[in-house]
Amino acid sequence: MIVYGTGYSPYVRKVLVALTEKNVPYEHRPVMFHAPDQDFQAASPLGKIPAIEDGGFKLADSSAILWYLERKHPTPALVPADPQALGRAVWFDKFGDTELFAKLVVPFVEQVLKPNMMGQPTDDAAVAKALDKDLPPLFDYLERQISGPYLVGDAFSIADISITTGFYNFHLADAQVDAGRWPKLSAYVAEILARPSFKAAQDAKKG
Repeated sequence: MIVYGTGYSPYVRKVLVALTEKNVPYEHRPVMFHAPDQDFQAASPLGKIPAIEDGGFKLADSSAILWYLERKHPTPALVPADPQALGRAVWFDKFGDTELFAKLVVPFVEQVLKPNMMGQPTDDAAVAKALDKDLPPLFDYLERQISGPYLVGDAFSIADISITTGFYNFHLADAQVDAGRWPKLSAYVAEILARPSFKAAQDAKKG
């Protein structure tokens, strides 16, 4: 299997973590959005990352890829079997991809990406808004949802992958979850990011 997309992307990281958890071998090609690579373009017609090619089968979008992997490589399961747990896992996948990461990425974009990779100035006001206004309600919600080592049921799942993947970018901007204010969330993020699968994904090529 070939995985297209820079290792800086939390969405690419989702796929790399799932592949490692399932012990599926892959080749990582760290292309950026809309890269001119013809093979990547064939796998991702909209130029988004990640995308995969698996024996001639091509697919883009991290959640679609995770569901594909779950059906093709069902063990260990990353999607709960219980209907209610399944619903919550799908919800957290969506919440992580949309609501949470859109706010988590702001410090990374402003303090890492723009000054170091794009030659643009940091918008300190945008960072302050993300940290002081936008993220606290989301952290409050997650703090209330955490009751054990995993977000859904008693096993690691797509919920944990999707919620935690963006915190790696958050940490690259020297931002942290305040352990005094959100102790369960802080400990949860640290434990999930310390999993071998996340460590392997974090070491992936950035491109």
